[in-house]
Amino acid sequence: MGHVWVDVRISNPITGRDVKTKALVDSGATFTLIPWEVREKLNLMIVGRKTVETDKGPTELDETFAILEMKGKKAVTPILVSKGLKDVLIGGLSLEALGLLIDPTTGELKESRILLL
Repeated sequence: MGHVWVDVRISNPITGRDVKTKALVDSGATFTLIPWEVREKLNLMIVGRKTVETDKGPTELDETFAILEMKGKKAVTPILVSKGLKDVLIGGLSLEALGLLIDPTTGELKESRILLL
């Protein structure tokens, strides 16, 4: 399918600070990840730590939350912070919160239904 890059705005829901950037949509990732520098720029509060599996094995990452805006949609979502990451990665939890999914036939994001069943 290739890589799906999107324009995204990440905002601190408490202070309103925001950044606009390109992000890689990673349908195989559960959480959205941001570089440490983005967390610092937005002054996002660390609320905990998560142990996650990566291609290099298990690791612990700081957890925060932010507002994501993309494709005309906005949602508060949990976010993990990585000191070794260069790009923002959008994971499945954020996609679901935004009501978006990757269309495998086009490789583009499209609206999906949000289910509460």
